[in-house]
Amino acid sequence: MQQKKQVVTVLGSTGSIGVNTLDVIARQSADYEVFALTANTQVDLLAAQCRQWRPQFAVMVSQVHGQRLQQQLREDGLSTQVLWGSAALDTVAADPQVTTVMAAIVGAAGLSSCIAAALAGKRLLLANKEALVVGGDFFMEAVRRGGATLLPIDSEHSAIFQSLPEDARTWPQVVDKIILTASGGPFRQRDPATLRLVRPQEACAHPNWSMGRKISVDSATMMNKALEVIEAKHLFAMAPEAIEVLIHPQSVIHSMVQFVDHSVVAQLGTPDMRGPIAYGLAWPRRHVSGASAIDFATLSALTFEPLSTPGHSERFAGLQLAWQVLRAPSGTSAVLNAANEVAVAAFLDEKIRFDQIHAVNLEALARYLPPKPSNLEDLLAIDQQARALAQAYADSLQP
Repeated sequence: MQQKKQVVTVLGSTGSIGVNTLDVIARQSADYEVFALTANTQVDLLAAQCRQWRPQFAVMVSQVHGQRLQQQLREDGLSTQVLWGSAALDTVAADPQVTTVMAAIVGAAGLSSCIAAALAGKRLLLANKEALVVGGDFFMEAVRRGGATLLPIDSEHSAIFQSLPEDARTWPQVVDKIILTASGGPFRQRDPATLRLVRPQEACAHPNWSMGRKISVDSATMMNKALEVIEAKHLFAMAPEAIEVLIHPQSVIHSMVQFVDHSVVAQLGTPDMRGPIAYGLAWPRRHVSGASAIDFATLSALTFEPLSTPGHSERFAGLQLAWQVLRAPSGTSAVLNAANEVAVAAFLDEKIRFDQIHAVNLEALARYLPPKPSNLEDLLAIDQQARALAQAYADSLQP
């Protein structure tokens, strides 16, 4: 029987995940129809994508950028309808024609559209880890209520999903722990005493992966791994103590599952996001991704380092905050995420030092005990309050 075409909205189509998603779709174009593309500020790139894919809708975050895009598409004679604003993102995520949503908007800004897609029962390919970090149990309840199919796109969580038994009901009985691997980023072997001297261009130079600036900085601090621990807890219903992080510099083993009999299942692949993107799009089938195959003959070694390795606690001080917030009241992970977004932005603007990112996160967690969120408005209020506290503290620091 012929597979029905998936109708896809790509939220964040001009970022690295969005661009790679369209690359994968182009390799299997008969299986997909692009319904909507969205972007924050990259008008020219979104216009070029619209020329190629002819979506029904294109969405910009602001009216200014939306009107610029609208003018370009009119000049090109395209019929794509241009919208703008957060409500428009929700609309193209939940539209009845859409079967699949790639959620690749970075940060808490992507939360509302993720929830809209979940409540509308879409196949939701989650590359926005903050939806789970900020939304937590509320987001997972939206997935359940809407009957959505939630598929992780982060390479680590995709690897875990591929390594677990198909029947999620068996996980509590058969899984001992899950092991998230981390490359260690560009400063894995750097003297911790020199981290205060790190400049933005150094922090954005990841040794293995090609990512946006914010995610690259999170990889350098390993805050990305802290957020992934929180995400894994919700995705796989694991106790915090059943989640482990292991540094694996080669980024070949993307993550592992250890079972109660102490056997381990791992998922391997080259460090290319098109692999997990293709898996999410095609699941439960598989198709060509464009990623290179592993050449095992050229792999000299696969090495691992525990977090107890000397110097790692200083290099990656923020990682332990994951387990701290998972044991704290609901909403605390939203505080950490908001503070970190503020701190990373301040570092990239060279207003604080690299080592002060962790200080901003600690200050926000110490000063704000959030009320228990019961709806999206509560979560957004927590996010805004935490941002204000983090911004005030960042502004007080001397770089």
